[in-house]
Amino acid sequence: MARRWVLRSYDGIDALELVEVEIPAPRPGEVTIRVRAAGVNPSDYKGLTGGWNADPSLLPLGVGQEIAGVVAAVGPDTPIASGSVAVGDRVVAFKIEDGFSTEVTVAAKDVFALPESVGDDLAAGLLHVGVVGAELLALSGARAGETLLVHGASGSVGVVVVQLARRAGIRVIGTASEQNHARIAAFGAEPVGYGDGLADRVRALAPDGVDAAIDAAGTGEALAVSLELVAEPTRVATLNPGPQARSAGVGISAGAAPASIAFREPERARILALAAAGELGLPLARTFPFDRAPDALRWVATGHPGGKVLLTV
Repeated sequence: MARRWVLRSYDGIDALELVEVEIPAPRPGEVTIRVRAAGVNPSDYKGLTGGWNADPSLLPLGVGQEIAGVVAAVGPDTPIASGSVAVGDRVVAFKIEDGFSTEVTVAAKDVFALPESVGDDLAAGLLHVGVVGAELLALSGARAGETLLVHGASGSVGVVVVQLARRAGIRVIGTASEQNHARIAAFGAEPVGYGDGLADRVRALAPDGVDAAIDAAGTGEALAVSLELVAEPTRVATLNPGPQARSAGVGISAGAAPASIAFREPERARILALAAAGELGLPLARTFPFDRAPDALRWVATGHPGGKVLLTV
């Protein structure tokens, strides 16, 4: 028997229950993974109240989209996304369902071999924010020699954007609270404090202008300042698909959108390869033991987790 966190009613984090489940043998095209660590993301708690998709027939629902662990069983004649696999191999999986489990069976196409150079903590938290960051950078159209403004540069997605942009030869100005300026500077961004007067502070750093902007914070200030500083709205990208962004005509990264899915799936292997080569890192804010999954979600729900949050099994 495995243990799994499930939602039995759309009543938020407090409605989560830890239950025992039977894990069936994997079928062709499936792999069973013994979980060592699971990433905790804002989208994990946002779905717990149902939102626009509160369908009682879907209950009970599992939680969690990304995990790192060890292969416990393999379906007949089944390779994973990165090639052949065997019981005992270390792997990472994203995007899946029921990740907040001690053991879970998932589609093999979403499973990748884990290089020895990548630890479980980095692997479990990397692919979600990695593909979102890559998509935001692509949507902005930023290229070598240009100046890019990144809002929320000290968060998990922001840090990924900074690293990918710097690797591409792009100058990055990143917004963050003062206590996080050293962090984003270490990743290659020029820090600037957010809040009143942000646009003027950015102009002082970039008197020749900002070519593109990425809102990895999802705030009204981030989008407004981006639109003020960037000449073309199409060169602004955000992860907040709200009405303001849609009416402004900026690029939107949204996990349920077909265009985002099509971009993100092929990016998983590239993001993992960069991490394996030591070219992509991720700040880890806090780890929680598996039995405290609700506490981990509450920490992320504060909006200022300080980096990636993980469950460890």
